[in-house]
Amino acid sequence: MAGSLKSGGDDDLVESHEINVTPFIDVMLVLLIIFMVAAPLATVDINVDLPASNAQAQPRPDEPLYVTIQDDLRVAVGNNTVTHLELGEAIRGATNGDTDARVFLRADKVVAYGDLMNIMNLIRMAGYTKIALVGLDASPGAAATEQPATEQGQ
Repeated sequence: MAGSLKSGGDDDLVESHEINVTPFIDVMLVLLIIFMVAAPLATVDINVDLPASNAQAQPRPDEPLYVTIQDDLRVAVGNNTVTHLELGEAIRGATNGDTDARVFLRADKVVAYGDLMNIMNLIRMAGYTKIALVGLDASPGAAATEQPATEQGQ
């Protein structure tokens, strides 16, 4: 009982310092039901055979080295087009042999995922493990700018 009336001349009510836990229990039960319904919806049931890759977000350097894969699978290091066999040597020339340099990999939308991973593997075989994928920033109100998305390796 929250208070009681006294039979005397006092008008003061006695305060009760107990917490009513019933609303807390109701809220917890509602949240439990919401999570029980939402949890199965958060899983993906589509099986895809993905190539192995580790990704971490990294800041962009002052002078990035871009490797670009065009829609016809031609590869360019900076602005120079190279063959797949010359790719490792071209990157070594652009970085002066520094295998710790980060390589930013850009690819056209139509490039298949397997082809992108093949180029990444060629770069890794050349000794460069810091590979960042570059995409367009598609946030509302922002101009389309290239942003590094993820980095593979270290």
